[in-house]
Amino acid sequence: MASPYNELLTLRDLLRWAISRFQAAGLVFGHGTDNAWDEAAYLLLHSLHLPLDTLEPFLDARLLERERQRCVDLIHERVSSRKPAAYLTGEAWLQGERFLVDERVIVPRSPIAELLAENLAPWIADPLAVHQVLDLCTGSGCLAILAAKAFPQATVDATDVSADALAVAQTNIELHSLQERVTPLRSDLTTRIPNDRSYDLIVCNPPYVNARSMAELPAEYRHEPGLALAGGSDGMDLVRKILAQVPKLMAPKGLLILEVGNEQEHFEQAFPELEPTWLSTDSASDQILLLRRAQLTE
Repeated sequence: MASPYNELLTLRDLLRWAISRFQAAGLVFGHGTDNAWDEAAYLLLHSLHLPLDTLEPFLDARLLERERQRCVDLIHERVSSRKPAAYLTGEAWLQGERFLVDERVIVPRSPIAELLAENLAPWIADPLAVHQVLDLCTGSGCLAILAAKAFPQATVDATDVSADALAVAQTNIELHSLQERVTPLRSDLTTRIPNDRSYDLIVCNPPYVNARSMAELPAEYRHEPGLALAGGSDGMDLVRKILAQVPKLMAPKGLLILEVGNEQEHFEQAFPELEPTWLSTDSASDQILLLRRAQLTE
């Protein structure tokens, strides 16, 4: 009996079919894409070993039977497993850079990456004047690597409490040939960071999802390590520790860039005395804040 998928002759046919499957299954996006079209296009182009930014010329290309089956299997796996696409392909893209990922780390998607792509202007006037950077709660190492590229004179410490996460970070450091400048370090927040550090910049995407939101996470997000997401009842458990610990490691004019996602209200309730600068990016508003060392030591 002929396979029903033999009627999917071209990439255009497969793309339409995949989008229909995703819509019918009620998939949730947010791990690199935010809609069924983009996710289907990414998975199909990845499966066919085609450039991820070049869909149009190939839409009417016919597929070999084995190519079609490979695509169909990947689309079925996305629907049946509800795993984020990045876990199925083993890679994620952030600001045009490729990172290797698996279920030991959350999928890279921090909007802090957008700020690093702009060298944190205007908050940092001279990127060459940044010499020491800390990426706290580094996960896959993506922000540490992007920071190293944004500030070419800087050495970067990439810390995480999870040995599994640091193993992934190490593979990405090697992928980007930054072993001489980015150092992974296992540490429960700042407890194992050498006391002689004086960071010009600290970036941090900590676990900040509040308990109620954790209980309501869609299936896709439940494949990610809870350790990297859960922030306690109000999402601020780790943030409280971070703000208490980091001032001693900051240079006199050091900056802290901290992501709190949709927890702005909880942050302001927890720290009414602070007046951070809330930063916006193309993809996020009021999810990232900037604090200077002086604000944390007053």
